Amino acid sequence: MSEKTLKSIRRVGYALWRAALRALPSVVGILIVVFLLLQMVPGDAADVLAGESGGATADTLAALRARFGLDHPILLQLLAYLNNLAHFNLGYSIRYNASVLDLILGRLPHTLVLMAAAQVVAVFGGLVVGALMAARAGKWTDRLLSLVSLVFYSTPSFWIGLMSLIVFSVWLGWFPSGGNITIGADLHGWAYIVDYLRHAVLPVLSLGFFFLSIYARLTRSAMLEIARQDFVRTAHAKGLHPLRVIVRHVLRCALLPVTTVAGMHFGAMLGGAAVIETVFSWPGLGRLALEAVLARDFSVLMGILLFSSFLVILTNVLVDVLQAWLDPRIKLA
Repeated sequence: MSEKTLKSIRRVGYALWRAALRALPSVVGILIVVFLLLQMVPGDAADVLAGESGGATADTLAALRARFGLDHPILLQLLAYLNNLAHFNLGYSIRYNASVLDLILGRLPHTLVLMAAAQVVAVFGGLVVGALMAARAGKWTDRLLSLVSLVFYSTPSFWIGLMSLIVFSVWLGWFPSGGNITIGADLHGWAYIVDYLRHAVLPVLSLGFFFLSIYARLTRSAMLEIARQDFVRTAHAKGLHPLRVIVRHVLRCALLPVTTVAGMHFGAMLGGAAVIETVFSWPGLGRLALEAVLARDFSVLMGILLFSSFLVILTNVLVDVLQAWLDPRIKLA
């Protein structure tokens, strides 16, 4: 590995470390506020367990709360949680009878696959559609694509998901209606990957189309503004091919605002993934969070919040690195 590559890796690691340290107080503050707000929700995990078992006596409920520490004052519960967090212990799930860390790590890969694929579809699709709209500005192609983008921007993701289920799963039968693998099918290797991808098509598209419309309109406006700059006119005057001017000069500069907005929307995409996972029964963190809310399993909910915070921090650092690569004038600290 070359010295330049090692230096770049060290710079990225240092930027990530600095971002984590600067965001740590905010993350801890959010965890404390959310913990206190969750304590105001009526009922607890003991009530849910008693309801699922058909009822329980007062002594049984008291024993359950004592076993899981739910009978302690709120301040002591908060201090105990922060102490466990300081020792890298996210707690124990009452509902699933398992470690919170194990539960999150089991669901996290599916959420990352869903979000990464949706982000790729949204960014690349938005760049292509936006570039086409900018190249045909004012013509019927631009107007038609602008109308389609506006429709997808105005339509909730869950409605797109429900309609895609009806059309492509129920009517046409092209794709599965839910889950991430075919239940009961003992698939391995390439067959497993193909089956997994077939289940992921509709959730990915349902989540990505909303953001694709945003990036398309942003790319269009950025390219039209950059196309009027002096360096673009100079490139045309030198006799460069118009396609090369668009790709190497105009589109590359337009990537800066698109990547910035993509990093800012990562948290929104994470929240949208929770809805899509519920619609398509996708076994990710969003569905786990909904199940934790219904079961009053607040330890799982706090763990998901913590992991989501670190994912947002990591994404923003990677966006900064990408922008430094796209524009040499931007320097990493």
